[in-house]
Amino acid sequence: MELLRNKVINEGIALEGNVLKVDSFLNHQMDPVLMKEIGREFTNRFSDEQITRVLTIESSGIAPGIMTALELNVPLIFARKQKSLTLTEDIYVETAYSYTKQQSNDITVSKKFMHPGDRVLIIDDFLANGEAAFALARIVQQAGAQVAGIGIVIEKSFQPGAKLLTDEGYRLESLVRIAGLADGQVQFAD
Repeated sequence: MELLRNKVINEGIALEGNVLKVDSFLNHQMDPVLMKEIGREFTNRFSDEQITRVLTIESSGIAPGIMTALELNVPLIFARKQKSLTLTEDIYVETAYSYTKQQSNDITVSKKFMHPGDRVLIIDDFLANGEAAFALARIVQQAGAQVAGIGIVIEKSFQPGAKLLTDEGYRLESLVRIAGLADGQVQFAD
């Protein structure tokens, strides 16, 4: 996806610890034109999957997730990381480790929003080790639903997440693949 690739080239900052900072267009300030195009691209890639729901984790996955759900004309569900007084029972719970934040979070989804027979597209902003995607997939499985695919905005292909997910049989589509972040430079995988 050329628009996204150009944003990474022009605005992405490679930090120590294999971290790519993209807060000017993806996970702090968001570029709505880019988000719209991301939604269209995921819809094109997964149009044959009869998707009934899009699932993501708050908060950085919400923008690409909602634009994808809008294009697919299906609801978006976002797994909550924060405890909520209104979301305490009849929930699916899984633990997800965040590579960037270096912490684990219990993520929750209300049982009333996902059902057996649903075909769920998981969308997330980054893929490093696959922890968030696997946690979301386990929630889908708890619901008796099926993971129709996993869409990632930026994949760090030098980390094991993509291989782990595809080895488990998940269909994975990444819009941009990063091969490395050495010497403050972004190297693309394709």
